[in-house]
Amino acid sequence: MAVHIRLSRAGAKKRPFYRLVVTDHRSPRGGRFLENIGTYDPSKDPGQLVVNKERLEYWRKNGATPSETVDRLLKRQTKLEAAQAP
Repeated sequence: MAVHIRLSRAGAKKRPFYRLVVTDHRSPRGGRFLENIGTYDPSKDPGQLVVNKERLEYWRKNGATPSETVDRLLKRQTKLEAAQAP
């Protein structure tokens, strides 16, 4: 079973809100998932990403591949955290 980490849309019309989910690659975008590991709110100014890092690392270690969008968001989050650290 190929497992992916991707966004699942929620929220109202014209007001998107996404959940970061681990799912079988054959499931539809808003369909069944294995685990919810975070959220992404694009309506905030830089876009607010909240991730359970322990679960993210667990799934990555076990072969889950992030989608291109999720990978880009995680890289941006890492940059923002590094800039705020010092």
